[in-house]
Amino acid sequence: MRRHLAAAATATAASLTLLLAPGVRAADTADAAAAANPYERGPAPTRASVEALRGPYAVSQTTVSSLAATGFGGGTIYYPTSTADGTFGAVVISPGFTAYQSSIAWLGPRLASQGFVVFTIDTLTTLDQPDSRGRQLLAALDHLTQRSAVRGRIDAGRLGVMGHSMGGGGTLEAAKSRPSLKAAVPLTGWNTDKTWPEITTPTLVIGADGDTVAPVATHSEPFYESLPGSLDKAYLELNGATHFTPNTSNTTIAKYSIAWLKRFVDDDTRYEQFLCPLPRPDLTIEEYRGSCPLGS
Repeated sequence: MRRHLAAAATATAASLTLLLAPGVRAADTADAAAAANPYERGPAPTRASVEALRGPYAVSQTTVSSLAATGFGGGTIYYPTSTADGTFGAVVISPGFTAYQSSIAWLGPRLASQGFVVFTIDTLTTLDQPDSRGRQLLAALDHLTQRSAVRGRIDAGRLGVMGHSMGGGGTLEAAKSRPSLKAAVPLTGWNTDKTWPEITTPTLVIGADGDTVAPVATHSEPFYESLPGSLDKAYLELNGATHFTPNTSNTTIAKYSIAWLKRFVDDDTRYEQFLCPLPRPDLTIEEYRGSCPLGS
């Protein structure tokens, strides 16, 4: 609530300044807004910008071999090429059971181009269970912030996790183990543990209406419903989708993941417009539930 009051006060002050001094440039107002939230990255978002295949940042990448990794199986780091905007928040993404990082690789450059450092990882073995994948997500975050070649580009206080299938289950495990995480996004998650009342990290649960591997009735929906009522949380059920929909480029997954990560990793309220009021069902959304307003 204090954050909302502060934001309102900032907006009011900006409005009064414009009224009292008509000659104030729009750039001055933009500078004031940026000063109010030093974590904002990139231009003001639009529907087109969050749905685009690439965001405003050019992206570079570097690989981490399994031999250089401790506690996970290596992977690929995608990051904004420019350092002009300072440091960025970071996100680690785990693949699912029997899968490799290639299955979730499309998310790397897509998220990084919006202003994040993104690490798509391989697990120690493709058969690792969700609890192990959760530990590996955290080990990869530690590698990113402490040992990686791009650690100087990362704000270690602004971190998130994502994952598909058992990697989605691992995302919940990681958020449970490390409450300091700013955001979690399980994608058609699978886990034998159905209840997560311990999680305090803002969590976007994404399920699929046609999922027969991790049906929403026994996975994504109970995951979401078990999260604390006081938590910033949302449930997005994809329409006409399967368990493996997150393995290929998907605009709906990208749009809401970007909005969620921006809102909570970057504390960027400019992206709340895509999350509140709650999105309505359409050709790609079967159902959406969630907290509104966010951050209250």
